[in-house]
Amino acid sequence: MSTDAKQWLQRIHALTLKKRVKIMNVCGGHERSITMAGLRKALPDRIELVPGPGCPVCICPEEDIFEAIQLALHEDIILVAFGDMLRVPVNVKKTQARTLQQAAAQGADIRPIASPTEAVRIAQAHPHKPVVFFAAGFETTTAPVAAMMVEGVPQNLSVLLSGRLTWPAVAMLLESGTPGFDALIAPGHVSTVMGPEEWQFVVDQHHIPAAVAGFQPDSLLAAMYSTLRQLQEGRYFLDNCYPQVVRPGGNPSAQAHLAKAMNVVDANWRGVGIIPASGYELDDAYADHDARKLFPDYADDARKRAGEMPAGCDCAQVVLGKIYPNECKLFGAACTPRNPVGPCMVSDEGACRIWWSGGLREPASKTAQALNAD
Repeated sequence: MSTDAKQWLQRIHALTLKKRVKIMNVCGGHERSITMAGLRKALPDRIELVPGPGCPVCICPEEDIFEAIQLALHEDIILVAFGDMLRVPVNVKKTQARTLQQAAAQGADIRPIASPTEAVRIAQAHPHKPVVFFAAGFETTTAPVAAMMVEGVPQNLSVLLSGRLTWPAVAMLLESGTPGFDALIAPGHVSTVMGPEEWQFVVDQHHIPAAVAGFQPDSLLAAMYSTLRQLQEGRYFLDNCYPQVVRPGGNPSAQAHLAKAMNVVDANWRGVGIIPASGYELDDAYADHDARKLFPDYADDARKRAGEMPAGCDCAQVVLGKIYPNECKLFGAACTPRNPVGPCMVSDEGACRIWWSGGLREPASKTAQALNAD
């Protein structure tokens, strides 16, 4: 741990906390940094860090993944997607492909990519074959997709878009009356694109302290200290603890690309339901590159009714910060990174996968039984 991080930790320990405080960290990258740095164990007992809805793989609608699988299996195309998406399971019979990875094993041409530029290169290398880019992600990854569209793409490249905005999920939690947290650590990368002001509503409308953080322990601890001080003093504001990257107003160019190429719509979040104004769809100007318009036969509205988490999986509750990963009874038992039941165990930004990678391998119920036996 760096000197700066140790100093912030000392300041946090010096605070007088009158009651237990729950701080939600929205971003999956934040959760990974917190877990791998052991920050939970280093903080005072009265501080709880709650993982939030910042895993795009975890909330990607099941019907979108199912559509991508069916499209890849039944059309003579190349389907490309960000690597984590290839292992996310859908609810189908055991004889059917449950993931894009399994669809590839059945003969579909499915390729993992790391950026939109790779999708363009693959399309250019195969000019006579349709290439479909299954693009799932939050603002940070959706903005480059928008830029790709604005700058122009090969005629044979289309996009199956499953983009989401981060802040509406937090707004939904706050408006529910039982948000489950007392302070918010806002995502650094999203704020870099959209601007920190996007999170001002947390303070203004809900009177909850908030701070934008980076991904190193010193920035995260600085943000935690800021929100704790705000709670202690009763003076709430939005603090930017990642000023070296996050600037007022965000990235105007990225925002302009999003505004030109995409429209904001009500959207489904897996296991959560429809959240107003939380999704992106391609603008009609790009209809020639919209995979849903080019291949309309594979969208299945019935999947929306079936598109909850698998039986026994509590990923939706984990995403919403209602329970901790190891409080799901499948965690570490039926559900592991090698054989994930739910999407939270797939992605490097999924809280279940992160906690497993951090060394926690058993469900809370089993841990409690062991303690009681002792």
